[in-house]
Amino acid sequence: MKNYLHLANGSTFEGELLTKSNTKAITGEIVFFTGMTGYQEVLTDPSYKDQIIVFTYPLVGNYGINEYDFESKKPHVAGVIVYEGNMHHSHYQAEYSLKEYLDKWNIPLLSHVDTRAVVRNIRKEGSMEAAVTSEAEYTFESCTTNLDVYVAEVSTKEIVSYGNGEKHVVMMDFGYKKSILDSLLNQDCRVTVVPFDTTYEQVKELNPDGILLSNGPGDPKQLTHLLGNIKKVISSYPTLGICLGHQLTSLAFGGDTKKMLFGHRGANQPVVDLQTNRVYMSSQNHSYEVDEASLEGTSLEVRFKNVNDGTVEGVMHKELPIFTTQFHPEANPGPAESSVHFNEFLQLINEYSGREKVYA
Repeated sequence: MKNYLHLANGSTFEGELLTKSNTKAITGEIVFFTGMTGYQEVLTDPSYKDQIIVFTYPLVGNYGINEYDFESKKPHVAGVIVYEGNMHHSHYQAEYSLKEYLDKWNIPLLSHVDTRAVVRNIRKEGSMEAAVTSEAEYTFESCTTNLDVYVAEVSTKEIVSYGNGEKHVVMMDFGYKKSILDSLLNQDCRVTVVPFDTTYEQVKELNPDGILLSNGPGDPKQLTHLLGNIKKVISSYPTLGICLGHQLTSLAFGGDTKKMLFGHRGANQPVVDLQTNRVYMSSQNHSYEVDEASLEGTSLEVRFKNVNDGTVEGVMHKELPIFTTQFHPEANPGPAESSVHFNEFLQLINEYSGREKVYA
């Protein structure tokens, strides 16, 4: 069935709707992902909440959908744009086709779209509002889509514990990926996932050895009202911040963030560790970056930088056992080499655990 992708800049692209017809236009911020694989992880990553995702690799769906690689219990994207997405899948673990999976959740899959032209629009004019509809013409109304999705929609509503390891990590959930939890469990941690607005007093009652601030959707400044609490929590325990958690850490200690033109979304972003000069190929998904100039005069210093464009990819505290990564060290999808930073996090916990009064 013929459908259309409309961009807020006035561009329109025709395509074939592979999933069930929806009489209502689907709207969201349009972004693009450059990885050749990993579409299942992307679809279920809460950081993509209500976004329309364009896959730049032309063949999407060739290994189907399995029961093992979900990052959360359901897909969070608003729509999917591909060049070819109706292929016969071939993988021994596959349970569904891409089309069947998206049909189940009433998410439009628009194929035979000129994805290269769509991406050129985004790269030139930035991420923008878009709509998938059966109408050849579409008028965008003001504020039809909330481009800064609130974390409350994807965060856990209750405290949940996993594993029974020796070290106890409290993960503040801003929209975490399951692979982050799995990485901590693989480090023999006991992990307690708590809502994003859990207070310092509540965290202290859990008696953690370390804190992890997770990834999540939207503008980090939507959580400005929580920065005081976040700073108190992470100043009291060894902390690792990932993606949104990195941005919130920077804001909490006086830094600033700004929106990028089209962000980083892919599985091959080169990042250099300024401590070791080692370069990691990393998996990333973010629209916002930490403003490096804003860190001057704060207690933070840049630890990681993007090799391609020089953007800040992680910071570390000059005195406290805190470091962050804008990229995803759990690397699903993507290369696994940066997973060593979970080892570094556990080393911090081992060195500082039980010394709250010493460094808080």
